[in-house]
Amino acid sequence: MTRVLAIDLGEVRMGLAISDELMITAQPLPTWRRKGKQADVAHLKDLVGTWGVERVVVGYPKHLSGSVGEQASNAQHFAEHVENTLAVPVVLWDERYSTVAAERALIEAGVRRQRRQQLRDSVAALLILQSYLDRQGRDT
Repeated sequence: MTRVLAIDLGEVRMGLAISDELMITAQPLPTWRRKGKQADVAHLKDLVGTWGVERVVVGYPKHLSGSVGEQASNAQHFAEHVENTLAVPVVLWDERYSTVAAERALIEAGVRRQRRQQLRDSVAALLILQSYLDRQGRDT
């Protein structure tokens, strides 16, 4: 049994989600307000230890054209740092539309604007992780 941790990386916050042990479903974790690379990675290390995470998925925000911009480059560098520091495999996962889809889902659920801002990053991480898990299930 293993778990996967997903990260929706933003400049101010990280949305986080965790898989179940069977790697079928994703559940959101509390959003982490970023405090610097060292504190961010320390928080991820705690999550990896607490949940028994064996893989991390980092949202890879490519442009709609598929090209890599500054945010995607930042995600790539962050993913490399996490992989080197925590010694767990890190996968970059295409996250185009995840934040938009998270916002839409929260609006459709009737969540008020202020609460949506609090939940959006974790829901985006959940969508990234669920997409990853669904793809893994199809490929096995």
